[in-house]
Amino acid sequence: MRGAGTNPVTMTGSAAARILDVTRLLSGVGRGRMTGVDRVEFAYLRAFLAETEPLFLLARTSFGFLLLDRTAGAVLQDALGECGERPATGWFRFLRDPKWKVTHALRKRAVARSTHWRLGGMLKRAVPAGTRYISVGHSNLNEEVLAAVRAIPGGQISVMIHDTIPLDYPEFTRAGVTEEFRQKMQATARYADLVIYNSKETRRDAERWFGHHGTIPEGITAHLGIEVMSANAALIPPELPLDRPYFVYVGTIEPRKNHALLLDVWTTFEATMAPADIPRLFILGKRGWNNEDVFHRLDTLPFMGRTVFEVPNLPDAAVAALLSGAAGALFPSFAEGFGLPPIEAVAAGVPVICGDLCVYREILGNIPVYAEVNDRYLWETIVRDFAKKKRAVKQPDLKARSAPDLPTWENHFNLLLKMT
Repeated sequence: MRGAGTNPVTMTGSAAARILDVTRLLSGVGRGRMTGVDRVEFAYLRAFLAETEPLFLLARTSFGFLLLDRTAGAVLQDALGECGERPATGWFRFLRDPKWKVTHALRKRAVARSTHWRLGGMLKRAVPAGTRYISVGHSNLNEEVLAAVRAIPGGQISVMIHDTIPLDYPEFTRAGVTEEFRQKMQATARYADLVIYNSKETRRDAERWFGHHGTIPEGITAHLGIEVMSANAALIPPELPLDRPYFVYVGTIEPRKNHALLLDVWTTFEATMAPADIPRLFILGKRGWNNEDVFHRLDTLPFMGRTVFEVPNLPDAAVAALLSGAAGALFPSFAEGFGLPPIEAVAAGVPVICGDLCVYREILGNIPVYAEVNDRYLWETIVRDFAKKKRAVKQPDLKARSAPDLPTWENHFNLLLKMT
């Protein structure tokens, strides 16, 4: 694993062995660019593959569970690409059905297999006493799997909590997600030896909910690492016009990300500004869920493809290239657990305008320009000003504003593995 995208991370810990659950990563093979939790789970895979301590991987498939070793983990990493890109690099990019074929390749390399109801016996036979199971992606965060881990003599469980948005903001989630997440939190409260939090804000929110269940597990706050992406302008789609100031929004198009505000802002620009003066907006993310009104506007607004562009599934290098030339990165989210894209934008020296969320204050201090997410006029004013200046805040200015050190994966794992 390369801490902050460069140097390998060296780690030591007390567990006899570790089991990293990679079900989420396997389920996403071939689906395009990673976002959010996928990127975090991939960082854990790379980190654990780079160390020398005993490592197992657990993946649930439609046929049952696979227990994998380090060699199989390298196969999965290759399938996902060196930097977590999808589609994959190497020979995997030629596969028509990469998920099925990668699963088949892993099955052949499995240390052990089990049906869904015999997982505990398999783990007890195949891994040493004192093994620690680590759940980052929550794919198997349930009674069945956690009880099976407890069948390992001295087995331990660590769970990462990314946010409590499904409980705090159920209106932003898909049907059934809130209750499903509530059950995951209950299972975590019952079984986890350690809960890993990505921010102090997430820890406060989660421990408040754990208190409702009567048990607050031991916890540790470890900020996620930031990797500055390498830019490649040649990968920017040629149809994107870069001849005037532009802004970017990186993230899935879902309700809590508040894309509607930006569409309102650009609607005002279209009505009040000369066409040649209107900055452009590149929405870099795929469509999510429960956002039909925004999807309809993206499909029907007359200025789509002229001043606002929806650009899903760009590779990281293209996103980095667009960020490098942007007048600013816009993030009017209503809620975040950590919020990687704004922090990655700051790490790349890009001006950031974002909602005034506690987690951004915690990580970024006074670097961004904070704006109330319901104040359209304020956002219009800020965007106009940044467009006029094009690069209103350059990298030397960012450093001059007494920013906290941005987190790295090396620091994350050094802190985490003191506890595991």
